Amino acid sequence: MSQLPQISDAEWQVMKIMWAKAPCTANQVVDYLSEIMAWQPKTIKTLINRLLKKKALGFKVDQQDKKTYHYYPLISEKECVKAESQSFLQRVFDGSPNILLANFIHEYELSQQDINELKQILEEKTKK
Repeated sequence: MSQLPQISDAEWQVMKIMWAKAPCTANQVVDYLSEIMAWQPKTIKTLINRLLKKKALGFKVDQQDKKTYHYYPLISEKECVKAESQSFLQRVFDGSPNILLANFIHEYELSQQDINELKQILEEKTKK
């Protein structure tokens, strides 16, 4: 898919379920999300319909009862995370990963393990 749809924060919650558990019925998504969100079933079904219209989700009709829809993602989590990361980097840090990293390092407590992992990532990046 060349142009990824804009996905709201609430829609991300539905997509996370889809990426982890697809195919899912709407009722299964309601069950999964009701464990972590205080949303009404109608709200969750509205989010599913929005994602269908945005072509982020597809569906297949159950061959047994012909009434149940099984939803699945049409876009990968990796694609969405990459696009969202690039958008955030551009919007907040003018596209500069250096500024993002510097801000992150200065603003958050990092354990020695965190620092070692970051060093390893940077070392691997320089080898490419």
